[in-house]
Amino acid sequence: MLQGKPIAMRDALLRRIERQMAVDQTIFFVTADFGSPVLDDIRANYPNRFVNVGVAEQNLINVSAGLALEGYKVFAYAIAPFITMRCFEQIRVNLCLLSQVRPINVNLIGVGAGYSYVVSGPTHQCYEDISIMRTLPVIRILSPSDHLSSAAIFDTCDEPGVRYVRLDAQILPIISEIDSNDLNFGFRLLSKSNGNICFISTGYMTHTTKKIINHYTHLSGSITHIDLFDLTNFNRDSLLTLCGGSKLLVTFEEGFGGRGGIDSIFQKIVASDLPKTKFLSIAVSAKYSFEIGNRHELHNLVGIGLEASIEKIDPLLKSIDFL
Repeated sequence: MLQGKPIAMRDALLRRIERQMAVDQTIFFVTADFGSPVLDDIRANYPNRFVNVGVAEQNLINVSAGLALEGYKVFAYAIAPFITMRCFEQIRVNLCLLSQVRPINVNLIGVGAGYSYVVSGPTHQCYEDISIMRTLPVIRILSPSDHLSSAAIFDTCDEPGVRYVRLDAQILPIISEIDSNDLNFGFRLLSKSNGNICFISTGYMTHTTKKIINHYTHLSGSITHIDLFDLTNFNRDSLLTLCGGSKLLVTFEEGFGGRGGIDSIFQKIVASDLPKTKFLSIAVSAKYSFEIGNRHELHNLVGIGLEASIEKIDPLLKSIDFL
């Protein structure tokens, strides 16, 4: 049974970092004028390994690269759209290119994935980060769906490399426990079925997908649900074993569809390994929305809400005689 109540993803990960800083003198934390009560504790307890560079995400990357060259394990923290888009060139040159010739360890933490900041509009919402980071071949992209997976992801950050961790800004329900096997696979198996239908979701959309499965109660024994949190290093063979015989595979993401997100990953997999499987992408319609509302309302407007998703899934279920 799951214990405790949900907390913010950032707090779960930051607490792991804070505890490890007590025993690992090589961990250094850098932030771009973005805080939290947990971050205040890190700054107070480890002032010699904490830097706030101000509203300067490009310099955040430059400082992180320099610290990494000095042998530090760097955690760089900022709002998701700014740490991925405002300093893309610095990430490409100072981290990705550099990491291919020198061993460095830099972990980019972006808070506010998807529609997390619902009232802030498209400047602070982030539907492009998966696509943008996937264009850089060196970066490992990690996309947890609750605070347990967020905290566990810390265990992947000890080795040299460049990682992007995308966190939701809202407190989300606990999905399930997570263990070392899940970290090795890069995903959690949330429900296993006879293999006829496979749903693959990431981040916040894992919660919506669970609601969609609850809608199809009569098909519960036919739907395999995978929570994909390692978007670049997941175990492809293990995942194919789970969904290899599916008649329908559906991906769910809180990012633009057809723009290099997880839909493009699985379109390629379906084309090469699952030629008889029908494929559907539930993703944000490719335009910016300036509407104000709660997340449920915004999601339905852009095609990824509960009702909007069901409208897209129903015709395919009928085509394979499941409805």
